[in-house]
Amino acid sequence: MEKIWLKNYPPGVAAEVDIHAFASLRDVLRRTCDRFADLPAYSNMGATLTYAELDQHSRDFAAYLQDTLKLNRGDRVALMMPNLLQYPVALFGVLRAGMVVVNVNPQYTPTELEHQLKDSGAVAILVLENFAHTLQEVLNKNPAMHLHVITTEVGDMFPVVKELLTNVVVKYVKKMVPAWDIPGALEFNATLRLGHSLPLHHVPLSHADVAFLQYTGGTTGVAKGAILTHGNLVANLQQLSAWIAHDLIDGKETMVCPLPLYHVFALTASLVFFKIGAHAILITNPRDIPAFVHDLKKVPFTAIIGVNTLYRALLDSPEFAEVPTQHLKVVVAGGMAVQRVVAERWKAATGVPIIESYGLTETSPGAISNPLNISDWTGTIGMPLPATEATILDEDGRELPLGEVGEIGIRGPQVMPGYWNRPEETAKVFTPQGWLRTGDMGFMDERGYFKITDRKKDMIIVSGFKVFPNQIEDVVALHPGVLEVAAIGAPDERSGEVVKIVVVRHDLTLTEQALLDHCKQHLTDYKLPKLVEFRSEPLPKTNLGKILRRQLRDEMVRAK
Repeated sequence: MEKIWLKNYPPGVAAEVDIHAFASLRDVLRRTCDRFADLPAYSNMGATLTYAELDQHSRDFAAYLQDTLKLNRGDRVALMMPNLLQYPVALFGVLRAGMVVVNVNPQYTPTELEHQLKDSGAVAILVLENFAHTLQEVLNKNPAMHLHVITTEVGDMFPVVKELLTNVVVKYVKKMVPAWDIPGALEFNATLRLGHSLPLHHVPLSHADVAFLQYTGGTTGVAKGAILTHGNLVANLQQLSAWIAHDLIDGKETMVCPLPLYHVFALTASLVFFKIGAHAILITNPRDIPAFVHDLKKVPFTAIIGVNTLYRALLDSPEFAEVPTQHLKVVVAGGMAVQRVVAERWKAATGVPIIESYGLTETSPGAISNPLNISDWTGTIGMPLPATEATILDEDGRELPLGEVGEIGIRGPQVMPGYWNRPEETAKVFTPQGWLRTGDMGFMDERGYFKITDRKKDMIIVSGFKVFPNQIEDVVALHPGVLEVAAIGAPDERSGEVVKIVVVRHDLTLTEQALLDHCKQHLTDYKLPKLVEFRSEPLPKTNLGKILRRQLRDEMVRAK
């Protein structure tokens, strides 16, 4: 295939990158910490870790996992918390020990958490105690589950006085920690103290070793672990670093990270900035827009990542006009489409365009991006990154001519080898030629820019998070008052889409509130239906009895 996009690459960006510059993510960590030892690496709620402190603490945690817990190379360790200083410490600790990180959304219900722990075979978990009650419910239900539990409090990596005050306020004043009791659980800070005096055993790591099991719904709605190797992540770091190299200066940048590090977009983006010695500001609760804006006022930040809904929320805040943006260089958006009105408002407010990028959990995730030298919103997702191929495929996996709509396919060193313990699902998403089927429909124009036109599958994207109709329908159908149900995405100004369910009742007394209360027991907040429509007639179906979700979406559009 002809890589026509290379003719339009920004000046200085090469077509290929050296994916062998680092043997593993551990290699990236050590070289970066040695190079920028005295500089701030991560800050959160006014507390900061230098690169040297991150190096030491992650070493201590790795030693504890190896020596005290007796965990082995390749063992899976789950991390379940929002953006806190503990996250990068634990993340790098697990990787340095030669183990595999399993990122867990802390808002998961017991049902969702149980599935991910069982599927991944996790042998240990670090959980913020605010969510320990969820883990306790899973463990009580599964007494045979052998899991080393480490708990942490919000302020555990803060200076001593700030730590004590923060933890008291969170637990006793704001009452944000539901009661929990997990026998044998150990505190995170205790693991660091114990690990400090223990040896760290060197574990050989190569590009082939697994670094993350990053869970995604894929195309079926059943959460699957995408296997992301050290080679996948190193390649993506090199690709993205080359893309932004001419705009950022090593050791001089400050990046705001309001997206959760358990999400692959934030994870890789933060690692890219980590590699160049940037100072990352971790935002724990970006939904608290007044507090978020207050933090932005205090930091002369040069880069920020986010999703369309977050940028819109900032723009809608009257106080955002007081945020100093004169140092801002790079604004990146992913996870969902950037709306034109948001892009134009942001450019008018800050003078800096939003760079829309595209990727999947299965691509580590960066695959396609707009160049940093654009001046305005392009309406596209951009062009393939260095050492990446993209194309448009027909139903049989054959490449389509320029301008024709089909499924976007991706090839490159950042593409996962497959799904964890799911060879059949892996086979479904790869063509014989090695193209990863993305499930997104679109076309490539004459410049090599790609535009998404639709989604091949019926996934719903709520503020950048994938929601799969099968899962929603399975939960709703559990209610005895439901006869039939279909879940579809409904347009929403703030989150892009929300979940709408169309229900045929078995019990005519079933109310919308009763149905929503039922859903709250099984679904994370962003997956909860926001719209409920009751129908008296059977839902439209194919000859085989499959509900026609697309017809329901079309009916919704026509009704407006």
